[in-house]
Amino acid sequence: MFKVASFNTNSIRARLPLVLDWLDREKADVLCLQETKVEDKDFPHAEFEKRGYHAVFSGRKSYNGVAIISPHVPEKVHTGIGEWAEQGEARLIEAAVKGIPVVNTYVPQGYDPKSEVFAYKLKWIRSMREYFDSRYKPEDRLIWLGDFNVAPEPIDVHNPKRLYGRIGFHPEEHKALQYVKEWGFVDVFRLHVKEGGHYTFWDYRMPRLFERNLGWRVDHIWATAPIAEKSLSARIDVEPRKMERPSDHTFIIAEFDI
Repeated sequence: MFKVASFNTNSIRARLPLVLDWLDREKADVLCLQETKVEDKDFPHAEFEKRGYHAVFSGRKSYNGVAIISPHVPEKVHTGIGEWAEQGEARLIEAAVKGIPVVNTYVPQGYDPKSEVFAYKLKWIRSMREYFDSRYKPEDRLIWLGDFNVAPEPIDVHNPKRLYGRIGFHPEEHKALQYVKEWGFVDVFRLHVKEGGHYTFWDYRMPRLFERNLGWRVDHIWATAPIAEKSLSARIDVEPRKMERPSDHTFIIAEFDI
């Protein structure tokens, strides 16, 4: 059994007790974190070590930041998508856990579709295909997960007609993400859960969106065929979103018979 999960913390320091309690309860082999919002020197690795977890991380002050947490020793650690990207942006970290390569990404949000920031997001997503092509083959065992900041399908947002064309549910984002998916990935969650209404993100900025389940599925676990065909289950754990001082995201989990 190999259990992997992803969670956008929206600050690891604010969400550390929540993350540690979740790890102790779920016993995941891999937990990928995004938006840790701390420099490497301030990452609370000692707190994870006390609980028997290893942590590898790439951070930046106040925003971005990614980490991989595991009870197993992460190996072959790599950070960064490429030299063209914004220097020090801390959006990608990769490691092998129990021999399985795991790539954790926090894709740029993008903002206004007419902006240079949105164009950068599209380039960033499309460049993931070049990243995978330079390091792996589609026949390899590989898991890609994280906050992609894109809801790929109409069932991944609470109101697809009204939200179509907005950041996170824009046709150009869909094209870019599909381009990477066609390299050889399977959306593991959709292998097991076919219906809509399952989300990983509910915006803080409007009242009671979580209680009304007006959300987005922008956090994902994708795998190449040799891993996907071994998947046993996938789910979204909404309980952490109900807790005091939650992140605006919650955990997405998949289990594999490997």
